[in-house]
Amino acid sequence: MKIWILTEGKKKWGIYPYQRFKAEFRALGHDLELINARDLEIIEPVEKTDRVLYQSRYKKLPDVVIPRMGSAASYISLAGLRQLENLGVFVLNGANSIAQARDKLHSIQILSQNNIPLPKTMLARMPLDSEWVKKHFDFPLIVKTVAGSQGKGVLLCDKPSHLEDIFHLIGKTNDERQILILQEFISASKGKDLRVFVIGGRAVGAMLRSAGNDGYKANFSRGGSVLNFPLNPELEWLAVESAKALNLDIAGVDILMDKEGYRVCEVNSSPGFEGFEQATGLNIPLEILRFISLKTEGTAL
Repeated sequence: MKIWILTEGKKKWGIYPYQRFKAEFRALGHDLELINARDLEIIEPVEKTDRVLYQSRYKKLPDVVIPRMGSAASYISLAGLRQLENLGVFVLNGANSIAQARDKLHSIQILSQNNIPLPKTMLARMPLDSEWVKKHFDFPLIVKTVAGSQGKGVLLCDKPSHLEDIFHLIGKTNDERQILILQEFISASKGKDLRVFVIGGRAVGAMLRSAGNDGYKANFSRGGSVLNFPLNPELEWLAVESAKALNLDIAGVDILMDKEGYRVCEVNSSPGFEGFEQATGLNIPLEILRFISLKTEGTAL
């Protein structure tokens, strides 16, 4: 089987997920390539339906594309991915699904429409009405950028004056990319959360992430520790339904632990899995390959 890992910009095999895909896929005899989505060229109507223009030359289409762009996905890269979808290539995940997931507010709106329990969330508007914010939110609260991953673009704001300082700074940039989201801080989950990995509509496992210090960001990539966490029916339902709502074949669903249950924080379309494999002992590339085999050949590995 010919498989492309679609990246945002030029990437090398040394990155952990690519190393793992390379080791597992090639061991089973699959042809694997790293493809920079930004180098896919789009001309309509297409002249050849069995290949695509890549770096100004025609390249034979793969059987499967696994996008690894996530929140970094650009307009150009998503357009290239759509081209591959239009040519009939099996992709996981699709361009529209990635675009929805990378926009944190849009994804929250979709999850809310599907009755997924969430922290209270709002789009912050300029000029900031701090009195209105104090009326609807308790402090501390979380301030997020619309797109981001690995804990980047997330701040804990402990009082209204700090929030005003943040918005005064952001307001001066007049940059649409700096639109901010305000989100309820779930104190019971401070410094810890759950990551559930969903592949093909199935929750394959879960891990507990804890901050590496007295902080509030539990990301493994930022030094957090990870432990296996037993799946239960509520966790499975939340994760699977969240991925389904965003039409994601592969998803990392981040879930907060409230005193009264669980709430979904966000859903990632290109989740890292170094910490997840370490915590759970699962083989994520092999789990993905099993799903691909079921979808393309009708049989499991």
